Amino acid sequence: MAAIETQNLSAAEESEVQQWIAASESLRRSPTDSSILDKLNAHLASRTTLLGTKPSRADVAIYVSLAPAVKSWAPEQRTGQQGHPHIVRHLDFVQNSGAFTLSVSDEDKIQINPEHVLYVKPPTDTKAEKERMKKEKAALVDRTKAAAQAVVDKAAEVTNAVVTTAGIGEAKPKKEKKEKQPKPQKAPAVTTPPSPHLIDLRVGHILKAIKHPEADSLYVSTIAMGDKPGTDDTEEYEGQVCRTVCSGLNGLVPLEEMQGRKVVVVANLKPVKMRGIKSCAMVLAASPKLKEGEVDDHKGPVELVTPPADSTAGDRVCFDGWRGDPEGVLNPKKKIWETFQPGFTTTDRLEVAFDGSAVEAAGKAEIGKLTTASGGVCTVKTLKGATVR
Repeated sequence: MAAIETQNLSAAEESEVQQWIAASESLRRSPTDSSILDKLNAHLASRTTLLGTKPSRADVAIYVSLAPAVKSWAPEQRTGQQGHPHIVRHLDFVQNSGAFTLSVSDEDKIQINPEHVLYVKPPTDTKAEKERMKKEKAALVDRTKAAAQAVVDKAAEVTNAVVTTAGIGEAKPKKEKKEKQPKPQKAPAVTTPPSPHLIDLRVGHILKAIKHPEADSLYVSTIAMGDKPGTDDTEEYEGQVCRTVCSGLNGLVPLEEMQGRKVVVVANLKPVKMRGIKSCAMVLAASPKLKEGEVDDHKGPVELVTPPADSTAGDRVCFDGWRGDPEGVLNPKKKIWETFQPGFTTTDRLEVAFDGSAVEAAGKAEIGKLTTASGGVCTVKTLKGATVR
């Protein structure tokens, strides 16, 4: 493995290095932060270094911040079922590899016993899984053939019955002409009146956020939001089905606050490319409402909408009084988002709500809180009477 000095990093890799250095600072201040430790351990599960195989300053920064704490970790914290074995393995690699140009004396190194492993994840029986899939496929084929044969037999039965009833060679009686009845008029298609519930608002879980390599104002986040495997514009990350989402929050929300947190997302906007990266949802955030004549200078403050603590990725959130099923993908020509977003606001109790009096199409001048099915309310930190978008 080549040393740090000889590595040429791309813009995206350099951005990721900066993020991990920021995470190392957080760990230096709070080395027991389980949210960062869990994320770091999962990230290293399939990587030799933080960038995969390339050594970088980020590996050294993580070592310097965590090594003093890891020295005192109990065996259960190191290699137990709920431990962080990949972090231990990574730190051991950094302190012993010449690629990082660290000079750590033997007495200062983390002492690691490779034989002392408390938990090993049981391997998947690949052969048994293939055999199970093969049997399921064969059973499906058999059921399909049986159903097809049943249709053929039924058709033959009906044909025989018709021939027997009509008689072969008998003269067919002339049919009396029936007067033509006027065709019934088709009922007009039922259309759903526009409503805020057509906007698919869900709980999202940000698994990773980085700076956009080509746009200073954008973050690029990997967010789980309850999509099924195989859904268009999704990918698997850390065992979860995720979408890529670009948000103009760089400089307004610290990157650290974007890591591993729950947010509320608009999940049925039409995907759009933002400086070369396809964004497939939108993160909801609150900002002060502009007074008449004011121009948005995009300087903030901005606060992310926080869903209830007990919510999970994919949970639907709706405004009380406007609950219903969302559209699949919002038709940009119908301008559903543009019509109802001006009613998105926050109350004096810092609850996110919809103000029906601000949108004529809402049909009623009521205020409905943004809640989960169980009644948990979405909130912001400090902004009252804000605009949410």
